[in-house]
Amino acid sequence: MDLPRRSFLKRSVALLGAGGLGSASAVRAEAQEPLETPPWTKSPGTGMSEYGGPSKHEGHVKRAGIGSRPGTTGSGASRTPLEALDGMITPSGLHFERHHSGVPDIDPARHRLLIHGMVRRPLLFTVEALLRYPRVSRIHFLECSGNSAVMYGATPPTQTAGQAHGLVSCSEWTGVPLRLLLEEAGADPGAAWLLAEGADSAAMSRSVPMAKAMDDALLALFQNGERLRPENGYPVRLFLPGYEGNMSVKWLRRIKVTATPTMTKDETSRYTDLQADGKALMFTYPMEVKSVITRPSPGVGLAGAGLYEISGLAWSGNGAVARVEVSTDGGGTWRAAALTTPVLPRAITPFRVAWKWDGRPTVLKSRATDDTGAIQPERERFIADHGANAIFHYHAIQAWAVQANGEVKHVYA
Repeated sequence: MDLPRRSFLKRSVALLGAGGLGSASAVRAEAQEPLETPPWTKSPGTGMSEYGGPSKHEGHVKRAGIGSRPGTTGSGASRTPLEALDGMITPSGLHFERHHSGVPDIDPARHRLLIHGMVRRPLLFTVEALLRYPRVSRIHFLECSGNSAVMYGATPPTQTAGQAHGLVSCSEWTGVPLRLLLEEAGADPGAAWLLAEGADSAAMSRSVPMAKAMDDALLALFQNGERLRPENGYPVRLFLPGYEGNMSVKWLRRIKVTATPTMTKDETSRYTDLQADGKALMFTYPMEVKSVITRPSPGVGLAGAGLYEISGLAWSGNGAVARVEVSTDGGGTWRAAALTTPVLPRAITPFRVAWKWDGRPTVLKSRATDDTGAIQPERERFIADHGANAIFHYHAIQAWAVQANGEVKHVYA
């Protein structure tokens, strides 16, 4: 049994290591005995730190596509480098950013959250008071509605997976169910909406259906086990699982219970979907089922013909991912990928499938289906249905062209 196992492992290293997913060739050497002692094992290492950070050898893994509007330093976005990560959880320091007027420096001792409007008694909370309430933890993705907007363009972009699709991240969010506070304030049973407003200088604000607020909405205080980072809403943010990202208002300072939508500037001048016929869709809250292959992808090419693992991410704002299929021939045939467990509702689900590349040019695609039966559409069908005027809610199938030299590029196919 041992000899075949050694043979299998040796062959696996040759195929998956030396022919791995990196653009540079891996070095393969026959096993030596005894194993060489490297210099870092010959002397003690560095001491402990008050707050850990990534290895210096991973310093290239950074937020991607950072861009601010002209004349500003904080009104813009940065993206998660999807192709450099693995697993369900996004490190907090690599979670994408989207700000409308930079990141405010908020003193938690002075911050207040007001709940008012159609309530029996208005309530004003300190952060310390919020931290005394019962909390729950859930793993959910957050996706900007403008994610993948470049894919509406007439020509495929020359960007990495993270630069094109990295306005999505997934974290463990811990906080107080909003329902508890609305019940304590005595929200009017006839009130169908609420207004959520942030404490940034843009006063980012959105109307939220009361049904969502009373369902799974959170006042998030922690992210991935630690207090929220400033760029993710410190000291408290609204979190609406599955809904477009800007509705999970950061730096939350006010909730007003209302009978109708408030129609704020952020839901009239922005975050509407202009269709091909000139009509605009409003209140298109849930992010639809979507997937993207992250390896191989642009910048993460192939080193030559051989056995590879195709891996990627899938998610849906309407539920859990039920299936991901991968095509290695441009959509001619499809086969099921393995989903990494646990598969959670409204959370990123990694997927993987083995692939033996023969070295010839081809096109890779992934297609996700969620547990409502919704299937990720082909780009041609998506554009035909919605037009190319919008910049929000793009979720069509992503195609990567693999060239004979192993380079990977965007393609519309």
